[in-house]
Amino acid sequence: MTPRATPDTEISLAFENQRAVLSPWGASLRRYFLVEGGGGEHDLVWGYSGGAQKKGGQGDVLIPFPGRVAEGRYSFDGQTLQLERNDKEGPNAIHGFVRTLPWSVLELDSNRVVFEVRLNAAAYGPRGYPFSLAIRVTYSLDAQGLTCMFSVLNVGRQAAPVGVGFHPYFTVGTHLVDEAEAKIPAAGYLEFNERLAPTGRVMPVKGTALDYRDFRLVGERRFNHCYVELDRDAAGMATASLRHQESGRLIEVVMDRAFSAIVVYTGDAIADAPRRALAIEPMTCATDAFNHPEWGLTRLLPDETFTGRYRVSSHTS
Repeated sequence: MTPRATPDTEISLAFENQRAVLSPWGASLRRYFLVEGGGGEHDLVWGYSGGAQKKGGQGDVLIPFPGRVAEGRYSFDGQTLQLERNDKEGPNAIHGFVRTLPWSVLELDSNRVVFEVRLNAAAYGPRGYPFSLAIRVTYSLDAQGLTCMFSVLNVGRQAAPVGVGFHPYFTVGTHLVDEAEAKIPAAGYLEFNERLAPTGRVMPVKGTALDYRDFRLVGERRFNHCYVELDRDAAGMATASLRHQESGRLIEVVMDRAFSAIVVYTGDAIADAPRRALAIEPMTCATDAFNHPEWGLTRLLPDETFTGRYRVSSHTS
C-alpha cells in the first residue's frame, strides 16, 4: 500500500539529461531541469522543494475549474451553486480543489508517474460542486521533453461541468523575466474588472500592447491575462514560447486541442520573488467558464472521459 502523501513527499523522474521532480501532494510539478556536462543544473521550470517553499501556485493542477469563478457563484442544469471564495485578489473562487489533496500513485517508472484522485459529490456538494470525478494526471520524460497528460472520468449520475488547468512557471535563465521574450499564440484576451473577474467581453489583441503572436520582450509589462482564440498548426497544436536571445535558450509549451485558453502571469503579487519567471498556464477553458460555458467549459456526461496533454520542450541555439 502506498504511504499517504504529505506536502513534502516528492518523486524524481529521469531521462537522459532531463530531470523532473513531482509530488503526489496535488500531483504537482515541482521542478524540471537539465543536467549539464559539468554536473550543473539548468532549470526550465521555476520550482521548489518541500511544500512550505511553494510560491504563487508553482506547478499546481487546477481542477475542476482553472482560474477564477466570479463571486464563486454559478448555475448548471438549473442548480445555482456557491463555491468557497478563496481568492486573495477578490471575492472569487480560484483554481479548483485538487492542488491541496493527497493523490495516489498508480504507476511509477524511472521516467513516468501516474497520479489519481477522486472528487465525491457527497464531500464537495456542500462546497458548491455536487459532482463525482475520477482524475488522473501522468507525467513522462522522453526525447521530446516533458509531457503532462490528464484524464477526467465522470463517475457520478449526472452531467458535470469540468475545466482543467496547469500552473507551471518557466525560466530561460534570466534573473527576472523582464529580460526574456514571449510568444503567445492567441488572437483575443478576456477583459477583466478590478477584481480580476471577466466582464464578459473578449478583446482582440491586434494593434494592442498585448499582441504577443510574434516574439516580444516581456520588459516591465505586468501580465495576469487570460488569452483565447488560440492559433494552431495543421496538427491542431498551439505553441507558446519563452526565449532569451543572448543565451539562445528557448522553451516551447505545446498544447493539444483540449486546451482553449492560456493564462500568462508575471508573478508580480509574489511578495518575496516577483517576476522571477513567466507562468504559461495551459487551460481547457477560460477564466470564469463556469459562468460562460461558451469559453470552453466541458459538459462531461456520466461514464464519459475528458483527456488532453501538453508538452514542454527546450532548445538551445
